[in-house]
Amino acid sequence: MKKRVTGIGGIFFKVEDPSKTKEWYQKHLGLNTDAYGATFEWRNSENSNKKGFTQWSPMKDDTTYFKPSEKDFMVNYRVENLVELLQELKAEGVTILDEIDDTSYGKFVHILDPDGHSIELWEPVDEAYDKIVDTKTKG
Repeated sequence: MKKRVTGIGGIFFKVEDPSKTKEWYQKHLGLNTDAYGATFEWRNSENSNKKGFTQWSPMKDDTTYFKPSEKDFMVNYRVENLVELLQELKAEGVTILDEIDDTSYGKFVHILDPDGHSIELWEPVDEAYDKIVDTKTKG
């Protein structure tokens, strides 16, 4: 079987005051935060010269980004070959919520799991993502 999910691309969760939450995590846990949260930089296990990223983002509790899910969080999974994977998921009857959004730093699409969680799938272009991130939390 081909690889589908290759890692966690991000964790997004609803909070009352994203700025206050980011400040707390920065002060008490040392996260380097910016307007979007914190970006964790890591190295690819198959090629240690290649960077990878995981985004951590508290979002305003009234965000509609997770719709139609009413859950308080959404996980973004890193994937390979999103176009091919999406065809396979459609054939398997998975609910696809939107069309692929092709950006400079990767392709994105949202699906729904059987418990009503919105899931974001991301085929990253890590080199481009590295250039747009203001701050990073490194291990």
